[in-house]
Amino acid sequence: MAIFRATASFRQYMSKSRFKSFPVGSETPSIRRFFSADALASFQSVGFIGLGNMGTRMANNLIKAGYNMVVHDINRNTMKNYSDRGVATKETPFEVAEASDVVITMLPSPSHVLDVYNGSHGLLHGGSHIRPWLLIDSSTIDPQTSRELSAVVSSCVLKEKRGSWESPVMLDAPVSGGVLAADARTLTFMVGGLEEAYHAAKALFLAMGKGSVYCGGAGNGSAAKICNNLALAVSMLGVSEALALGQSLGISAKTLTKVFNSSSARCWSSESYNPVPGVMEEVPSARDYDGGFATKLMVKDLNLAKASASEVGLQHPLTSQGLEIYEKLCKDGYENKDFSCVFRHFYSGDNES
Repeated sequence: MAIFRATASFRQYMSKSRFKSFPVGSETPSIRRFFSADALASFQSVGFIGLGNMGTRMANNLIKAGYNMVVHDINRNTMKNYSDRGVATKETPFEVAEASDVVITMLPSPSHVLDVYNGSHGLLHGGSHIRPWLLIDSSTIDPQTSRELSAVVSSCVLKEKRGSWESPVMLDAPVSGGVLAADARTLTFMVGGLEEAYHAAKALFLAMGKGSVYCGGAGNGSAAKICNNLALAVSMLGVSEALALGQSLGISAKTLTKVFNSSSARCWSSESYNPVPGVMEEVPSARDYDGGFATKLMVKDLNLAKASASEVGLQHPLTSQGLEIYEKLCKDGYENKDFSCVFRHFYSGDNES
């Protein structure tokens, strides 16, 4: 509920703000087209805020790619680690903005994103004039918050003009792939916002992942992410339930997985992220469901999907029931285990010998 209270507070802020809001899909002021030379010149200093499990790996890949980084995180030990490696660190998001041409955020929830942008020392603390020409949010948040933030950013003016370019741009660019993909630089970015900005930022995405998909206007990247994770949550429940049933009927999980993966039940949850311990190596189920995508994060994403579905008047029985199951796992003490633990800790499935 804190997520949605934060969003409501931001909307109240928007109504009182001196920044002008623009309808979804409308043209924002002073928008010019990006050219490759502009993009190259604009990547001299890249700010990164949010150095958790995902953000640390993404920032590390940008460093490996040769970008001049400026970072911030609330964890002092994390900041010291980067400082000891010779990476510039800043005490506040605003200080990161003042030292960067591009700022990327990777944060746990909408409330964290709103605080980093609009807090007392946030990215927009300086008012309507900011330095970064591009702000990229890779957090998983609701589409409406992404759209409202994008409108605020586009209403600002760059402190330093770049030719005829006067207004900064925001892209919502959440990722798919999890910690393992972040480490291996195989993330997929789902991107919403101005298409020219997306093309200009592709080099950054490729430094952190294997590819990106342009999803349309502001907020569409966030919409794609919560839809993707909804489908993932439901497919994991279906695969886990079917595999547990198969075991109860005398079919080994390995055999049933072979059937799934060579027939119509084939999906990522069965083929690449199997929930049964002993079926696959190098997945969370092979290490007592440690690592991977925490169940509590799936609960957060399903709450976002449920709220979005309610907002547009869409029936969402699978979202609601799936949310109840993952919430139960959290209440039972498995909130930090990978969400595929539903096979063992909800369906009581057995390890594969």
